Amino acid sequence: MSPTTLPAAGPEHGYVTFLGAGPGDPGLLTLRAVEALAHADVLVAEHEVLDVVRTHARPGVAVVNTETGPSSDPLPGTGAPLPTLVDATSTTAEVPAVRDAAHLVMEAARGGRRVVRAVTGDPGLDTYAAAEMLACAAAGVPFEVVPGVAAAVGVPAYAGVPLRDAQGADVRFVDARTASDRCWTEVGASDGTVVVSTTLDSVASAAGELVSAGRKPDTPMTVTVAGTTTRQRTWTATLGTIAQTLKQAKVLPSPEGGRPVIVVVGERSAPAQRDQLSWFESKPLFGWKVLVPRTKEQAVSLSDQLRSYGAVPHEVPTIAVEPPRTPQQMERAVKGLVTGRYEWIAFTSVNAVKAVREKFEEYGLDARAFAGIKVAAVGEQTAKALIAFGVKPDLVPSGEQSAAGLLEDWPPYDPVFDPIDRVFLPRADIATETLVAGLIELGWEVDDVTAYRTVRASPPPAETREAIKGGGFDAVLFTSSSTVRNLVGIAGKPHNVTVIACIGPATAKTAEEHGLRVDVMAPEPSALKLAEALADFGLRRRAAAREAGDPVSRPSERRPGARRRRAT
Repeated sequence: MSPTTLPAAGPEHGYVTFLGAGPGDPGLLTLRAVEALAHADVLVAEHEVLDVVRTHARPGVAVVNTETGPSSDPLPGTGAPLPTLVDATSTTAEVPAVRDAAHLVMEAARGGRRVVRAVTGDPGLDTYAAAEMLACAAAGVPFEVVPGVAAAVGVPAYAGVPLRDAQGADVRFVDARTASDRCWTEVGASDGTVVVSTTLDSVASAAGELVSAGRKPDTPMTVTVAGTTTRQRTWTATLGTIAQTLKQAKVLPSPEGGRPVIVVVGERSAPAQRDQLSWFESKPLFGWKVLVPRTKEQAVSLSDQLRSYGAVPHEVPTIAVEPPRTPQQMERAVKGLVTGRYEWIAFTSVNAVKAVREKFEEYGLDARAFAGIKVAAVGEQTAKALIAFGVKPDLVPSGEQSAAGLLEDWPPYDPVFDPIDRVFLPRADIATETLVAGLIELGWEVDDVTAYRTVRASPPPAETREAIKGGGFDAVLFTSSSTVRNLVGIAGKPHNVTVIACIGPATAKTAEEHGLRVDVMAPEPSALKLAEALADFGLRRRAAAREAGDPVSRPSERRPGARRRRAT
């Protein structure tokens, strides 16, 4: 059996996987962790990593969420919180609401179920999972451990603070909550790097312990909160100045003082070095909350690109898709597709693929019905939707992903090589005539069929509407004129501090007609180019702030009502 092969669960005791979910960034989950989650029958997860791991669990998995609210009493002698049980339907499944974590794992493993126990960071360094492993061993329940990226290692890496250099200094890890006087004395007498896990309001106390134990007050240190996430923030100071630094930054006092932080103490965390190595927090859109007026399905690649720039995308659908009012035209076209009426079928959106696929399923057809028919697709997501259907497109624009780009590559009708001169074009009821006119000019007959209707979506939640109108978003990406009209219609006009980015001149004109100042324009009509243009805007904005000696801030942090200059 290979080391990564999943073992079978026992018929009586099941099987438990103790899994490290990392310090917060979902991308730090290991391949082995994703594999284990996909096979889990029960997921026991700490509240902090539940959203990270739940994404990879199979539908219907029972979930145990370890809440850490003030009503939870710690496990005796550990400081670890007690978990509460919920499952996919939010029922207790006949298990008491609050139980010892080890007993919960035992309970879940009964009857041969496969249990994944997900913890923050790494099971062996960040948590108290060893007690649960011993309980499994005592009960004869087989288990395995899937290591994760420990917070004490991952957070400094994301903060641009290397723990070792060519000189290979010692690195000591200290949990301030349980550190003894002897521990502080030992690390205080050392000149190595010390990584301290503590809370925000206990940083000054930990610094004091190190100074009392012998560390010099001018020893450099960094403090990072919400490490590896887009909420990450790092402060640089010394052991003697950190309390004042946090006070001046208005970080403390704060009701959120109990938030966990990672502190790195030693010469390796010198400010000059972090300025050069802070790769994560210096991303062009780091921490920007960007409104994407699309559904999650439509915005997959765009949202992924925004995340690569450090942004936090927030999808808000502005349109809803409904069947055509008169389905007969679509029904005749699909029947014609089967009987050989068409030489080509052209898909210009994921929704068009979905509409045809649903009609196929209604008639008991599958992808084999496309045999002998050439298929064209506009856009990466449209092509992916076709491939998921079992159809590989014959033609995808080599340049601009639009109707115009498709026409650039579309061959003219040739009666010698093309036995049929007709194209099936399933699309939205509000689509432009550019593609139809271009195909006719190339000599083709076109059946322009309404495959679906687009209507204005329902308004987003009140919280989202308030964020849009109140300046809670740093930027909004408009990918068409209709997204401008519909967003303003269902949620209101974005605040004037919000950066407005438009995919092209027509969309920009519509935005300006609605009283919006356009800051960013894509160099070509592509959603991905639009995101790239916004990232360039963010880089220029960051560089201008540093050149002026001002702190780098997000647009939403600006004074309400501040004027903005239009970007060129």
